[in-house]
Amino acid sequence: MQDVTVIEKWLTSYLSLGAQSAWLLVVFFIIFMTLVCAFFARIFFNRLEIQLQKTKNHWDDILLHAVRRPIIFMIWLLGGSLAIFSGSLVISDTTSNILMSLMEPVRKVGAILLIAWFFIRFIKLSEQKLVDPTGIDTSLDHTTISAFGKLLRLSIIITVSLVVLQSLGYSVSGVLAFGGIGGIAVGFAAKDLLANFFGGLMIYMDRPFKVGDWIRSPDKNIEGVVEDIGWRLTRIRTFDKRPLYVPNATFTSISVENPSRMSNRRIYETVGVRYCDIDTLHAILKDVRVMLAAHVDIDHSQTLMVNFNKMAESSLDFFVYTFTKTTDWVLYHEIKEDVLFQIAKIIEQHDAQVAFPTTTVQLEMEDMQAMPNVNQALKK
Repeated sequence: MQDVTVIEKWLTSYLSLGAQSAWLLVVFFIIFMTLVCAFFARIFFNRLEIQLQKTKNHWDDILLHAVRRPIIFMIWLLGGSLAIFSGSLVISDTTSNILMSLMEPVRKVGAILLIAWFFIRFIKLSEQKLVDPTGIDTSLDHTTISAFGKLLRLSIIITVSLVVLQSLGYSVSGVLAFGGIGGIAVGFAAKDLLANFFGGLMIYMDRPFKVGDWIRSPDKNIEGVVEDIGWRLTRIRTFDKRPLYVPNATFTSISVENPSRMSNRRIYETVGVRYCDIDTLHAILKDVRVMLAAHVDIDHSQTLMVNFNKMAESSLDFFVYTFTKTTDWVLYHEIKEDVLFQIAKIIEQHDAQVAFPTTTVQLEMEDMQAMPNVNQALKK
């Protein structure tokens, strides 16, 4: 800004020495030079981008894309302020004083906003690159990166707002004091909003789930894949592809299950055979255990149980309790299907059958003789 002040002093002395008639030429020259500087700046950034694309470092690309547009706008801001200053020197005193009083704060505020724009762009581009699988390698997940990005952007916005107020002549200490007193009233009026804000903060800190996780709640009718965690709402895509918006404060008072973090999927099925196959049941159970122990998709480090469990009304029930290695939903059902088919084949190999609900009526001979109608029906 010191260079701009020197140029303004030179313009003041030049136009005051009888050169007021040449002010249009001066304004045209300033605008022309601004255009030339902006043009060469674009060429410089384009060539620099080509060179930086040859490197494997992502941070130089982020820095270039973040600073390119703010620099171009800064050139136009400085050139435009100089053109307005030179024009104000040859017009009426009242208008000149108004323009002179407005130009300095506008230039300061513009420079501050452009610097803030650069930092916000840098944070946003860094966040996108850190989340991108082909971008920068990091141990942080998408949820943590998004939380840090939002906090940094919020900090920059608050800081820039205070600096702008200070540059416009307002007392920052007075603004902070007003914010402290008014914050109490705002807190009571916006308690739900604050509850959602702190609920989102707890999600970012405790990380019970992250973007991309499948979650569900036994307390509420909530189930789906997390798409976005905001400061007020969490967007969940249900399995029928409908968006579900849940206030963050809800997660502070309910239980949340995260099936995406399961280590295995469980196969727990009950199979029944007929009562007349009780002599072969022991062999069937033994062969089912052998089959599961040899199955390549079953996790043998987990609990594996095959036991006769119940004498039901029309079947002898045994249960199969085991875990698959995969947690993939589609692959799990393919493995489960294969296990059930093999169990059915083992039952068939022992000349047994899977039971289904049946009813057997047993009549004594005395009862049959006492029922003439039944005897006549049987003779027919």
